[in-house]
Amino acid sequence: MKKSENFWNRNAKRYDRFMRKDRAAYEKLYELIRPVAKARTVLELAAGTGLIAKNIVRAASHIEVTDASEEMIAEAKRNNRSAKLHFSVRDMFCLPYADKSFDVVIVSNALHVVPQPEKALAEIRRVLKDDGVLIAPTFTHAGNSFSGKVRAFFMKLAGFPLHSRWTSEEYLCFLRQNGWTVRKSAVLKASFRLTYAECVKPAVKGRG
Repeated sequence: MKKSENFWNRNAKRYDRFMRKDRAAYEKLYELIRPVAKARTVLELAAGTGLIAKNIVRAASHIEVTDASEEMIAEAKRNNRSAKLHFSVRDMFCLPYADKSFDVVIVSNALHVVPQPEKALAEIRRVLKDDGVLIAPTFTHAGNSFSGKVRAFFMKLAGFPLHSRWTSEEYLCFLRQNGWTVRKSAVLKASFRLTYAECVKPAVKGRG
């Protein structure tokens, strides 16, 4: 994990420039997330420079914006004009929050770049309320076009920490295998295929 953190610390200042080419996909992402976050307490993990949080904050009641990279959080704090955003450096595998603390947890474009993403999902399950929503959009690199494979190759050379290569179908299956019910999904056109997944905890049998 330390090697990965160093990668993100090194690239924090150029992250927003790198993401501009996918602006259209992210605008669509914000549209999908805002109604889910409306008037709710939100935790965002691996938030990077806070692009998502800053674009949905008007809808939410409060957002905890977290990332493992100190430099990413420093960038996220820049030009923040909302009292509803709180920034902190956090390890998504070991969160300091109490059980069932949040209405919504967002982990965007992160599960494919961490080892053992199933452990991150288990920790998310712990801090998410029983009727809460997990929003987990992720670049699904498997099955890329030729140009996508070329971009992925050069990103790997630059030290990009890609741990999981999923197709959209494989990614949704991974979420289900780890105990989530995928209630909504969509594939957005971006530099790499971006699979939006909106998940809930399965209903407990026997509840009236």
